Amino acid sequence: MKQGSALEGLKVLDLGRMVAGPFCASLLADMGADVIKIESPDKGDMSRDSLPKQDGISTYFITFNRSKRGLTLDLKSEQGKHILRRLIQRSDVLIENFRPGVMERLGFSYEEAAKINPRLIYASISGFGQQGPYAGRATLTRLPRL
Repeated sequence: MKQGSALEGLKVLDLGRMVAGPFCASLLADMGADVIKIESPDKGDMSRDSLPKQDGISTYFITFNRSKRGLTLDLKSEQGKHILRRLIQRSDVLIENFRPGVMERLGFSYEEAAKINPRLIYASISGFGQQGPYAGRATLTRLPRL
């Protein structure tokens, strides 16, 4: 965290998993926000496995997760959910880019997070939108016809 920066004192939870979410949070970190990157214990951020790699570490992961602190939480466990609730209470912004519906199934939809912290800014980013025919896709398997 850079002292005297535009976003000094802003607390951000980064639950992003692939490019868009982590990149968004890294820009906030660059401007001085205190960003905590939360990863699952099984796979973590999907960019960890992306090429190219240097010394076994993905350059994408390094680029999109610079200037952040890290925490591993199992959001399917009660202990992990309890810890995330406490972090939400103390945060200003939550960024997630799971597929639509995942945060709701975990118990952390916008409505639930707003009950924990009514002043929370909640950003949901998905590759194919929150609604529509491709909303549930994780990746584009084939290009749509135009």
